[in-house]
Amino acid sequence: MGEKIYKARLYVPGILVLALGTAPVWGSEYVVFFCLLFCLYLALSQSWNLLIGYSGLFSLAQPAFIGLTGYTMAVLTSYYGVNLWVSLLLGGLLSVLFALFMSLFIFRVRGIYFGIITLLFADALLLLFGNWEYVKYSQGMFIKPVHPPSITVIFYMAFVVGVGSVALIYAILRSKLGLGLMAMRDDEEVANTTGVEVFRCKLYCFLISAFITGLTGGIYYTFQIFIMPQEAFSVSWSIKMIFMVIIGGIGTIEGPILGAFIHVLLSQWLAEYFSVSMLILGAIAIVVILVAPKGIMGTIQEKLGFEILSPRWK
Repeated sequence: MGEKIYKARLYVPGILVLALGTAPVWGSEYVVFFCLLFCLYLALSQSWNLLIGYSGLFSLAQPAFIGLTGYTMAVLTSYYGVNLWVSLLLGGLLSVLFALFMSLFIFRVRGIYFGIITLLFADALLLLFGNWEYVKYSQGMFIKPVHPPSITVIFYMAFVVGVGSVALIYAILRSKLGLGLMAMRDDEEVANTTGVEVFRCKLYCFLISAFITGLTGGIYYTFQIFIMPQEAFSVSWSIKMIFMVIIGGIGTIEGPILGAFIHVLLSQWLAEYFSVSMLILGAIAIVVILVAPKGIMGTIQEKLGFEILSPRWK
């Protein structure tokens, strides 16, 4: 029985990655579109789960990184003719630099106050870009690469970021940094007294999350072609991440994967009811919290003790 479980832990992720990576071969245009969105939201949910699930950082700054990378790409491709993928990388690095700047202020507080301060940074960028002539105020900008990529190319970029985010976070959690994070999650004060460098661990997680979020946002707007400040810096991005992580399972690797899939599936079904879609998603989240307080995967792991992607050495 133990050997079968071990093989399942090896084969299930490989089969899922293979199926997802070959979607353009066997799937219709809609299937490719669905898988593309799934990969992007997978990266977003994993990056936010790294913060809240393992560092205890309730960050609402993620829209800042999405908007910064998207606008970096729009400016560089439209005004200066920079290669699309180079501008994507530069946008991700700019997000990291902005996160580093934020760290000078945000780590002085904890809990809900941390979330409020990070939200203020995102709102400040929304006001800045909405009133900045260089980026055409709130009218938005087009991303105009010299050689526009095909949907297949964009899909594989999203695939690399989505699957890569899972692999990266899995590797982090199996490292010395990961041990410190899990100790910090269980009891920050005890972790600090046992030699865990709490501030450094939080900073590393915040910067890594900013980079993943920025790259994901850049790929999303490469697909959308057009970016506006009121959408790019919207708090709705944070709401989506919270939804995916909560229903999937905070502090698990599998949870955000399931949460991302459920979110994309529900979003497609509720596309015709956009005005009330957020209310419906909120109601679903409340039901899941009441039935499974640790999320779907978190509850399954608690009751059955089975993890496909375990962050612990066994």
